[in-house]
Amino acid sequence: MLPEPLYDPALDAHLAEVRAFNAKLPREDARVRWTPAAIARARDLTQIMGGIFASAAIPGFETREIPGPRGPLRLRTFVPPDVRAVYYDVHGGGFFMGAPEMDDRDNAEIAKRARCAIVSVDYRLAPEHAYPAGPDDCEAVALWLLANAQREFGTQRLAIGGGSAGANLAATTLVRLRERHQSASRFCAANLVFGVYDVSGTPSQRRGGVQSFRDLYLPKIFGDDRKHPDISPLYADLSGLPPALFTVGTSDYLYDDSLFMHARWRAAGNESELAIYPECVHGFTMFPIAMARAANQRIYEWLAKRVG
Repeated sequence: MLPEPLYDPALDAHLAEVRAFNAKLPREDARVRWTPAAIARARDLTQIMGGIFASAAIPGFETREIPGPRGPLRLRTFVPPDVRAVYYDVHGGGFFMGAPEMDDRDNAEIAKRARCAIVSVDYRLAPEHAYPAGPDDCEAVALWLLANAQREFGTQRLAIGGGSAGANLAATTLVRLRERHQSASRFCAANLVFGVYDVSGTPSQRRGGVQSFRDLYLPKIFGDDRKHPDISPLYADLSGLPPALFTVGTSDYLYDDSLFMHARWRAAGNESELAIYPECVHGFTMFPIAMARAANQRIYEWLAKRVG
């Protein structure tokens, strides 16, 4: 008996395009030194990969502030005409770069397809604000939503999601909500895209990943101490969390993170789906290719079903 395929074989039709696009991508330098100038360049979304992560200037997004742990927190919001739920988005960027604007395009589609109001957080970034600043900010926004979603958006139904470091922070936020506030059950879905769930390094990270971001995020925490559940949610008690969709490509250096986290999510008694995309690298859902469109379509449909 042949084993069940890891992914939908129909996706093989897009492999030629994936390989051609991957061949054009710049190679990441695992030995990069993150000087202040290098960090500033990495934070310029208009310069990374030709601006693919920059905001598309989609109308309807607004900026507001709420109180945070160490001062005001900036939120980026989008409210469609018909609101079924609030989708809380946590952007990626290795804990040291990125901004809510980089997710505008996908968030606008989520608003349209799943009828969700969007709330995206501009959390504090390392190295200026190392751990636990980012998780603290994300927890604060989640608590604000729990208290204010009905008044602000007309619904108490909540979902959360994020990519890369944002998926780590989204999962960590859910664990904190359960442990500290007994309120993780208020979230009906977790959309977790190529996340980093073990900051100490899974096998795929050690083989092919740029690992220097860890030292920016955790300048005084080393070795197995980086497996602390609040840093690496793979090691947390994951019971009592909402249904999750894990999306990842087989050529992603965080591939193992999603495989392991999906298994542990299910083992803890939660619903979980694992969506694998052949030969796709980190960040592929933002690429202008058919494989990305297929992945995003599944995400939109899954969220629409969960918030419905």
